[in-house]
Amino acid sequence: MNEKGNLKDLTIAAHGGLDRWNAFTSLTAHIRNGGPLWGLKGQEGVLADAHVRVDLHSQFASHFPIKEEGRRTALTSKHVAIETDAGEVLAERDNPRDSFTGHVLNSHWDELQLAYFAGYAMWTYLTAPFSFTMPGFTTEELTPWEEDGQTWRRLKVTFPDSVATHSKEQTFYIGSDGLFKRHDYNAEVVAGGPAAHYPSEYREFDGIKVPTERRVYALNEDGTPNLDLLLVTIELDKITLE
Repeated sequence: MNEKGNLKDLTIAAHGGLDRWNAFTSLTAHIRNGGPLWGLKGQEGVLADAHVRVDLHSQFASHFPIKEEGRRTALTSKHVAIETDAGEVLAERDNPRDSFTGHVLNSHWDELQLAYFAGYAMWTYLTAPFSFTMPGFTTEELTPWEEDGQTWRRLKVTFPDSVATHSKEQTFYIGSDGLFKRHDYNAEVVAGGPAAHYPSEYREFDGIKVPTERRVYALNEDGTPNLDLLLVTIELDKITLE
């Protein structure tokens, strides 16, 4: 706690509050993914026009359709699968993170690796900051950061081993309005080094504020983004909470 108030609590309140969040169990959105990362991984266009659903209080994510109608992904922290819409398993993998051992930035992914990365990434993005209250998460406020003439407070979040995500430690930059301005992490399975992720264009859905645009850039050694190295773009619409 400091004189400005607990940063985690202030951020949760700004995004709609934990009571409102707890009224829902899932979030679904139409998603458009772009940027050069997908081509580097041999998965150009696969998720350029799809939907994603995440559970809000435990780690589950699904993209659909995947490559063709009637097929979807299913991710939990230690398992990933490709299924039919009827639930028939077409391919699956336990401990999917192990399959990335030895990868470099231009290593191609198979379909299950794509499903794992995209699933855990969207679960991470769409459940923050509310996920920070889940068992095993810890938070610590860091020194402020100045960027674009603004001063942002910073929250270091340590994820539990029970959650699949980019890296165990991640840093969220929070503006005076309590909303995320930037999110730093090392997407270990990408093998591309640290990244700076910028959420923007917040909209409110059933009382919950969600950024509908995201841009991810490579991160320079001094902590500034390399705006010449755009890696991923994400656009969301048709967001529903149930």
